[in-house]
This record gives sequence, structure tokens and C-alpha cells, in this order.
Amino acid sequence: MTETELFELLDSWENIELLMLEMSKNPNDFKVLMNIALFDPKQRSWRAAYLADKIHDDFPYLLEPYLPAIIKKLKTENNASKKRHWLKLLSMNTIEEKFVPFLFDFCVDTFTSGNEAVAVRVHAMQILYNISEIESDFKPEVAQIIEHEMQYHPSAGISSRGRKLLKKLHLQIQKLNLP
Repeated sequence: MTETELFELLDSWENIELLMLEMSKNPNDFKVLMNIALFDPKQRSWRAAYLADKIHDDFPYLLEPYLPAIIKKLKTENNASKKRHWLKLLSMNTIEEKFVPFLFDFCVDTFTSGNEAVAVRVHAMQILYNISEIESDFKPEVAQIIEHEMQYHPSAGISSRGRKLLKKLHLQIQKLNLP
């Protein structure tokens, strides 16, 4: 399937189920999809990111090779819908240690930004928690950042996820005897 053919199929939501099935059977078509999602400048290309997100639910192995490209794309991504999908997907996958410094800084900036959509900020918060699972020394800092955002920039989504993550973080901090 060519990019043009795939882009035309993405224009109709009725094709999503069919495309998901096709992508699961043909990794080359998934490569075309990811090329559109990552690099196509058209506003509608967020549908490719949406489809990649949906495919990930059933076939997470298809996305694994693209995780470094997704992380790199975050540096320049301006489309809020794509950013939401990229952060969601990253929050559901193991983060390679070499990407931790960039992702930590990026997610702190994103989570504490008043310009980002709540869903984008919630996924950034989840990634911060996930990073603290890799780097235990970050747990107190992540807890402090979440507490600050819940107090000064509350929303239902941030408060709900924040309470759950803070409960875990406080137990872990206490168990690890961290400051």
C-alpha cells in the first residue's frame, strides 16, 4: 500500500477496523503508516498516529522498532493530537535508559506547561512515574512535581492520575527510605 492510498483510506473512519486488520498482517503497511504519522506535515496525519495507537493495543510488537523515532519526533512535534498519542504509547512501553534524560526533561516541561492539553500532561506525568521506576532517586522529585501541579493547576484528569501515582510514590519513597 502506498502512502497516498493509505492517506485516502485514513480519511474515512469506517476504514479504521479494516486498516487495523491489514496492518497486523502486513508490517510493510505498518511502516507506511508510521511514516505518515511521524513525518507527514498535513494536519490530518494525526489519524495515522491514532491508528498506530489502536494497533498497539492488540499488536504492541509492531510499534517497538519505532519508539526511538517517536522519542526523537517529540522534540519538534507541534500537533497536540500526535503528541498525545506519542506520549500515551511511550507511557505504555519500556523506556531505554539512553532516552531517560531527554524524556525526563521533556515530560517535566510538558507536565508543568499550561499550554498543553490535559491528556498530554497526564501522559507526561505517567512517563515521569515510569522513569522513577527505572531511577529510584527521582521518586521524591516526581512526587513533588505531581503535588505541585495538583495544587496549582488541577484538572479532573491530573488529579485522578496524580492521586494514584502519588499513593504509589509515597509508599515507595517510604520503603526505600528516600528523603
